[in-house]
Amino acid sequence: MESHRTARVRDVCTVRIGYTMRGRVGRAVEAGVRMVQMRDVPPNGAVDPVSLERLALDRVPGGHLVAAGDVLFRSRSESNTASALDARFREPVLAIAPLYVLRPDREVVLPAFLAWAINQPDSQRHFGRFARGTNMRMVPRDVLADLRIGIPGLAVQRRIVALDSLSRRERSLCVRAAEHRRRLVARLLGQAASQHASGLSVADKFGIYSGNIPDSPRTATARRSPDGPADID
Repeated sequence: MESHRTARVRDVCTVRIGYTMRGRVGRAVEAGVRMVQMRDVPPNGAVDPVSLERLALDRVPGGHLVAAGDVLFRSRSESNTASALDARFREPVLAIAPLYVLRPDREVVLPAFLAWAINQPDSQRHFGRFARGTNMRMVPRDVLADLRIGIPGLAVQRRIVALDSLSRRERSLCVRAAEHRRRLVARLLGQAASQHASGLSVADKFGIYSGNIPDSPRTATARRSPDGPADID
C-alpha cells in the first residue's frame, strides 16, 4: 500500500516570485520571449501558451523562466489559485510578478496534483486567514510555502488528477449543453411567434395537439375498467 503523508509546500517544491519589470519594456510581435502574467492564468483552468504576448528583452533572466511541469500561483487576486503548465509549453516562458513559481519534486508530488491541492477549500481557507487585503487578497510567499497538504502516493495522485480532469470536462460540457438548449428554445419560440399571425399556434409549433394526446397508463386503465369512471382526466 502506498504511503500517505502531510507536508508543507516548501518541503516538496521551491517557491519563488516571478520577474519584476522595471520601467517601460518594449514588446515584440514575433521576436522575444513569451511572458505569462497574472491575467493569463485563469482562476480555474490551464494557461494557453499560444495566447501569451512576447516581450523584447536585452537579457532574459533565466531564473524566472518556466516550462511544462512548473506551477503558477495567483498571489494577488480575488481567488488565489494555482495552475500547472502542461505539455503545450515547448519553449521557456518568462513568469511576471506577482505570480509565484512553484517547481515541485516530481518524485514526491505531481505538478497537476500540487495545483489541485492548492485549489482545494482547506487551502483556500488557509490563504483567507493569513492573506492581506479583502477583495484583492495578497498571499505572502511564506504563507504559501507554509501551507500543509496531504500527499498520497504517485499512483493515487494520478487517479485524483484524472478524475478531477473528467469532472471539470463534465461541467464544461453541461454548460455548453445548457447554452445550446437555451438557443434552441429561443429559436423555436421566435419561429412560433413569427408564424402565429398565419394561424399556427405556439402549441402547434411544438407538436402539441390536444386531440392527439395519448392517455396516460392510469387513465387508460380507468377507461377500460367496467366499474371505473368514464373519464378521470
